[in-house]
Amino acid sequence: MTLWRAAAAMSYDEHGGGRRKPGKRLLDAGRAVFYASLCRGTAVFASGAAGGSNSDRASKDRTADALALPGGRLLVGAAGLALVGVGVGIAVRAALRTFLRRPDTVSMGRRARTAVTAIGVAGNAARGVVFAGVGLFAGTAAARYDPGRARGIDDTLRSFAHTPAGPWLLAAVAVGLQLFGVFSFVCAHRRRF
Repeated sequence: MTLWRAAAAMSYDEHGGGRRKPGKRLLDAGRAVFYASLCRGTAVFASGAAGGSNSDRASKDRTADALALPGGRLLVGAAGLALVGVGVGIAVRAALRTFLRRPDTVSMGRRARTAVTAIGVAGNAARGVVFAGVGLFAGTAAARYDPGRARGIDDTLRSFAHTPAGPWLLAAVAVGLQLFGVFSFVCAHRRRF
């Protein structure tokens, strides 16, 4: 995903036209940085070098550094709001099924199209929930001026188990994220260019 988004940020229009719009290229560059940080964090955790909840410690450290800057509270709050907005946007796109513009579903049979739609809705909704959750924690850290309130993705996921829905919400989000992985493979195989 990192390499694909970085290549997209530097590429020409997918349909053979000229250069892509600067906003789309910037968005792809941001996505490349995001996926690179996820990849690095996963590799560190998998290698055992993290010694625990690395993304949470890093989130708290980055939040503390940002809060110490002039206007840092506004910066962290804006980042939290942006993440909540991205999460809500992803969830809305899941509900509206606009994610179906990229995979070539026309050539699929009815059952395959129905399955791809279902896994796409569930997977993207789960992604939206995670992004919004991380954003809410960042916003809370800014509002209370407390970097300890910031949470990484892993602690955000763990916090779902402490909601009134209990571990069922965590299980539902985990299954949804796995379905997003399946949907990503389908999109890679059936991408419309």
